[in-house]
Amino acid sequence: MLVHGWKSSPAVWKKLASRLAAESIPCWNFDFSGMGNVHPAAIAQALQQYIAEMRAGSGYRGPVDIISHSTGGFIVRYMLEVLDGKGKSERVRQFIALGPPNNGSAMAELFNDPVHGKEVLATLAGVFVPRKYNPAEDLIVQALRPASATTAELRSAGTRGDILYRMIVTENRAQNEAFFPPFQGRTWEYENGRWHTSYAGDGVISHADARLPGAGLDVLPADPDRCMVPPQRYCHIMMPANPEIIDRIVCYLQDPATAPHRICE
Repeated sequence: MLVHGWKSSPAVWKKLASRLAAESIPCWNFDFSGMGNVHPAAIAQALQQYIAEMRAGSGYRGPVDIISHSTGGFIVRYMLEVLDGKGKSERVRQFIALGPPNNGSAMAELFNDPVHGKEVLATLAGVFVPRKYNPAEDLIVQALRPASATTAELRSAGTRGDILYRMIVTENRAQNEAFFPPFQGRTWEYENGRWHTSYAGDGVISHADARLPGAGLDVLPADPDRCMVPPQRYCHIMMPANPEIIDRIVCYLQDPATAPHRICE
């Protein structure tokens, strides 16, 4: 099961879907790009319905693995932990999330920041956000703010003991500006009431945003030299098509006993 992110589409999974087909691993590709400006809870409900429909159509009743990118991870967790947290009717073996905003998104908060917001939006226009974009009207972005009621609801729900959680994040280990040029290779973070930038992130989602205690964690590239050829391959936008990330996903799908590089604290 593939779940894309904010302002994205199922096309982002083209390379992964091709690899899965080559490995004879079937997949379902959920599309919420046409739902418009709706709250993540509504998308989570649509995802739940989509899984039910795919199960009914295929006759498959066994556990599924869910792979998400970015905001897709927030949506999947809302479905699993808030909508289905008590009943646990959704049979999920593994949840593999690429660059997930598990603690809300500092970037979503930055969009709304009275000091930095306007400049950041101008910098990202046409790169990561639409031109003439107003974050105050975006229900997903407002829900992803770290202090939002939706983020608090997800935090309170906690993770499920019947699911293997795998978080895959990237960082600019070579400290190369070309990693994510809009921010000179860095990622914005909000800590102790202050904004700062760090190389420990993918340009959009910081490691602090993605942290999920108890989950398996892979920080890529495993070899810092990989950031050099080409460096932008490891930024947030390119994660679903990154060969090293795809290799890691396939390892988990073929053998769920594969050990992550480490466990989130």
